[in-house]
Amino acid sequence: MADFVRGSPEGAFDADIVAGIRMHRRVDSLTDKHPLVAQARQLFRSESRRVAPITLDIIWDHFLSRHWDEFEKNYSLPEFVDFVRSNIEPYLSSTPKQFQELNHHLWSQNLLIRYADMSCIANVLQGMAHRRPKLSALAGSYLDIENHYRDFETLFCQFYPEMMTLASNKCLVG
Repeated sequence: MADFVRGSPEGAFDADIVAGIRMHRRVDSLTDKHPLVAQARQLFRSESRRVAPITLDIIWDHFLSRHWDEFEKNYSLPEFVDFVRSNIEPYLSSTPKQFQELNHHLWSQNLLIRYADMSCIANVLQGMAHRRPKLSALAGSYLDIENHYRDFETLFCQFYPEMMTLASNKCLVG
């Protein structure tokens, strides 16, 4: 939801939601500055480097979906998706409209689970490029994923556990 909230969230949402928005922003800030992410951005061709952060978000979700059981021992991915959905849906009507639309799409398409399939990733990038002409380079960024798939996977498997450790130790300072 943090991606759809501009400015200070204080006063607009409950304290727990505000804390979640702030944490999301710290994660984004740390991610943007992280040396492994900088290394991953260099794997993109010049014509798609501008959209590399968006493509990386999508491919990171792919690797998280593929490697879920290596990172999470308490919930299977379907159990986690059900848990998250049951915690979001009761409050969805009080969230930004774009977030509501995103959730409808995520749940109806079962995307968080389907992200493990690369054809789903290709479709997601194509769809985003089609809906937002300014982001048309997203469609071509799939070629970068294909060309450097193992490199992206290796970087993700180094990056994700590090970020999870920072988050669990409450050390996310952006």
